[in-house]
Amino acid sequence: MSRLRDKLHTIWYWINVKTWVQVITFFSISQTVSGLENVPREGPFILVSNHLNNADPPLITAYIPRRIVWMAKQELFDTPVIGIFYHLYGLIPVRRFEADLRAFRKAQRVLDRGHVLGMFPEGTRSKDRTLQHAEPGTALLALRAKVPILPIGIWGTETIRVPRDIIGRSRVSIRIGKPFHLPETKRVTKEAIASGSKEIMRQIAELLPPSYRGAYAKDATAPADVVAEHA
Repeated sequence: MSRLRDKLHTIWYWINVKTWVQVITFFSISQTVSGLENVPREGPFILVSNHLNNADPPLITAYIPRRIVWMAKQELFDTPVIGIFYHLYGLIPVRRFEADLRAFRKAQRVLDRGHVLGMFPEGTRSKDRTLQHAEPGTALLALRAKVPILPIGIWGTETIRVPRDIIGRSRVSIRIGKPFHLPETKRVTKEAIASGSKEIMRQIAELLPPSYRGAYAKDATAPADVVAEHA
């Protein structure tokens, strides 16, 4: 039953991505996307990104040529009417800022089935557009699942307001880095999780303009070849 449900979620996902998601993106966003060649075309991986706006998941979804199973806050699933669609997409509800073991197990199953798991390591949107300290969940899952991590930097979405910008041409940049692995460890310790979280955020920071790097500015040793258009 679970595999049938998964196939139905996949069909529903692609029907919507190929229709309203890409149509709205085409008419409302002036985008610059680089690094698409870095996206693995098969096999499981964890997609990680900074988070500025609720528009981030659909925009990233529109350009990544793989089905992404996003982890999203429980409150979205509890929203009347709209919450139904989060379930239809097969997204994973998460009780934020606590050890949600049920969500963790579902995320592991997504990777076991060879899908892409989408996560925002900060756990919530940034209020000042800069990177905040990561929650430990992403690194913990990556260390246990031992799958590649694909870092993404997105900026420009912090100025988007719905419905005001549905017919506008907001300028958004998406930069996709190269997949990487966290160092393997025989035992997942707090130290390994902390180190892994720092490495994940460093990889994201290096894809962003310097003014967006926030708490991880000093860790981003390689300069990003991008311009902070929204500084």
